Amino acid sequence: MSNPRQRAVIKVFRKFSNSIGPDALQFLEDVLDENDIPDEDIESSIELIAKEYNKEDDATMKVSIAVLRRVYEGLKDQGEHTQVERETVLPDQHLFFIDAYEMPRWVWSQERAPLTISGSAESRVTSMRDRLNIIKQCVLRNEHFAPSTLPSRDREKLVTLKSTKQLLGRAGERFLLLGMLAHNKEGKVCLEDSDGRVELDFSKLDEPGEGFFTDGCFVLVEGEYTEEATLDIIAIGQPPCEPRDVARSIYGHIDFLGKGSTSLAEDKQLSLQIQEELSHINFFCLSDVWLDHIQTLPGLAKLFDHCVDNEFIPKVMVLCGNFTSKSIAHGNARDIQRYQDNFDSLADLISRYPDIAQNTHFVFVPGPLDITINSVLPYRPILSTFTTKLKARLPKVHFATNPCRIKFFNQEIVIFREDLMSKMLRNIVGVKPEVKSEDLKRYLVQTILDQGHLSPLSTHIQPTLSDYDHALRLYPLPTTLILADKYDRYALTYTGCHVLNPGSFIGKALSWSMYKPAEANSEECTLELDTED
Repeated sequence: MSNPRQRAVIKVFRKFSNSIGPDALQFLEDVLDENDIPDEDIESSIELIAKEYNKEDDATMKVSIAVLRRVYEGLKDQGEHTQVERETVLPDQHLFFIDAYEMPRWVWSQERAPLTISGSAESRVTSMRDRLNIIKQCVLRNEHFAPSTLPSRDREKLVTLKSTKQLLGRAGERFLLLGMLAHNKEGKVCLEDSDGRVELDFSKLDEPGEGFFTDGCFVLVEGEYTEEATLDIIAIGQPPCEPRDVARSIYGHIDFLGKGSTSLAEDKQLSLQIQEELSHINFFCLSDVWLDHIQTLPGLAKLFDHCVDNEFIPKVMVLCGNFTSKSIAHGNARDIQRYQDNFDSLADLISRYPDIAQNTHFVFVPGPLDITINSVLPYRPILSTFTTKLKARLPKVHFATNPCRIKFFNQEIVIFREDLMSKMLRNIVGVKPEVKSEDLKRYLVQTILDQGHLSPLSTHIQPTLSDYDHALRLYPLPTTLILADKYDRYALTYTGCHVLNPGSFIGKALSWSMYKPAEANSEECTLELDTED
């Protein structure tokens, strides 16, 4: 039977989704004895080691004794104690970059199966069912749908969710359904749920609710069932969005990112630390960094000069694709060589600014036109063949998937590069809304967050890897969502989630967004282009 010290070690590593074998457990016990760690400091000391362990590139879910020894020796060489010193805040110890293919997959089942690139028929069904289950449980918890526990007249008027199988034989009655918009074999718009489908009639609908209603998104529909087995829609709307703190209060024990879970109390403490001690830290986000454009490298040089002159070095610089202004033809050796040369030129440019090259974390997120090994979501990182020089010159460079995530203290920042606005507008079904440009931005943000998914479209419109669909989910809501799009830039907050689009870097001026973790907010930044460029 394990002793209290062993149980404490196991508990800490389990918090980081790690399992620990007897060899690693004995090694950590020896470390505790060697450093005379008292019982009350065991958890905080082991947590420091666990955090450093999970930062290693070759760290595995089952703790490797070799990696563990290297981490411990590294901590000793740095002169660090195995206790957490609360008065010292080191941002790099709380900064993680999570690729889509590294995220743990949490499903509504006790059974576990290995993830594959091709997926299976079952996983394709499961991914859609999981999306429905997530939205449905949020709907049922919402105050507008959850009935009061106290007797009242309002309970009698409450419209409850029904399923499609409950429509049969009940023509003339009104129902509220939750399901996915799709097309049947005849090309008619219908609503699908886990029990079946029903054809929808939009002729009596004057104006849909706010948001985009696309093929593949989940919606709440109220209507009257007819003798022709169709549903005459009276109202249609997006499912309600659940705030991050509500979801965290329910699932706070689950480590969705695989980098260690924290409690709500810990989140609050970390948030205060950011506000009080790290108000100077900023993240830059640039999109459509066309390296083949004549103004891009001079524009980046001007941005770097501006940072150095003002002693304003960003902690993280996110560079989103496309890194080419035009698609590269398959097998075109000249275009491929030029693509690599452009990345090499970027490496040379950044190297001219040692303060930035050595201290800033560079995150490269591929766009739809960039060269990766797959063409379906989530996209793999840019092929390593093109990034050798950047890796050699930059000690803190990260070639990420699309989408990817950054965990900074208690904050989760999701980065997604896709031309979502145009894709969503092209695939609206039913009655199309007549809205202004400013409302379009709000509608897009509302739809993505209400759907809890980065791509609320049918797979024939936007193919996805079903085994990795969980990497596209937005539940719990992130702190910040970067929707890098060629559409006009914007920044707004919806249900506590700050959403921004930095827009294209090259335009009438140099444009990017600066995110401030201390405020969980962003600013739009602009530098004028030099006429000689």
